[in-house]
Amino acid sequence: MTDFKLKINELREKKDFKILAHYYEESDIQDIADYVGDSLFLAQKGSELETNLVLLAGVTFMGESVKILSPDKTVLVPDMNAGCSLVDHSPYNKYLEWRRKYPEAICVTYVNSSAAVKTITDVACTSSNVEKVINSIPKDRQILFGPDINLGRYLEKKFKRDMILWPGSCQVHVQFSAQKLFELKAKHPGSIVIAHPECEENVLLASDVIGSTSALLKSTTDNMNVKTFIVATELGIFHQMKKLRPDATFIQAPVEDENCACNECPYMKMNTMEKIYNALVNETPKIELDDKTIQDANVCLDRMMKITNGESIEWPSRFEL
Repeated sequence: MTDFKLKINELREKKDFKILAHYYEESDIQDIADYVGDSLFLAQKGSELETNLVLLAGVTFMGESVKILSPDKTVLVPDMNAGCSLVDHSPYNKYLEWRRKYPEAICVTYVNSSAAVKTITDVACTSSNVEKVINSIPKDRQILFGPDINLGRYLEKKFKRDMILWPGSCQVHVQFSAQKLFELKAKHPGSIVIAHPECEENVLLASDVIGSTSALLKSTTDNMNVKTFIVATELGIFHQMKKLRPDATFIQAPVEDENCACNECPYMKMNTMEKIYNALVNETPKIELDDKTIQDANVCLDRMMKITNGESIEWPSRFEL
């Protein structure tokens, strides 16, 4: 059997590249990566790297974000078919039609979206910075939020802001069962439930901590007295949680259909060590976007980065396209 970890490390001596990996990747991919993080961290880190060759082990929209922020870099992805159900649920033409109905609203789009959709977005967000983004929008401005309706509902309730929501969802996070979650928690006294806000409302109501992948990781060290965590997000995060808390037990939140692998993102799992090695050797497949898409999509990502860094921005008065 080929040792692709060894081959990738040998390749580092010949090529100047960096590997970025999302928390939802397989553990061996996380371990070979130079940096592991959530979508915000990966976008930031990708733009900061001095190397011109970057491989993003995640899903394609994450590679697009790095390319938009750093157009001069060569951004590789192990498999161009590694998509996202939220991207699939928000096709450009339909999103544009929706956007045009509310020209005076501010459109906030989750980073889990295509580069094309980002070109018609006022500001992007991730689950790590979405609260800063929402709080930066004037109270008298209407908000469009897409494409994750569960995250939008969570934000509406938390910030008491009426939003017009796009009806998309993550195919992994909607699979968790609230009823089974209550039953599981009862079987483990002293446990706490930590959940990603892409989960459905009933699951969030049963959760003790709600947050982004990085926030959920942090919650494991913020609660050192807790020995059992029930985790309602993608299974790949367990690798980093176990590193942080080897003394704790982590249990995957139950899904409706116990006979399926619904708690794993099929797109994230399309990436393999072999595909990563081949991509680095051949420098393909790579993210390719035309200059206008990069320029237009950069506007919403630039606003997101400025808000994240505490900078003030100006909002457009209306949308015209």
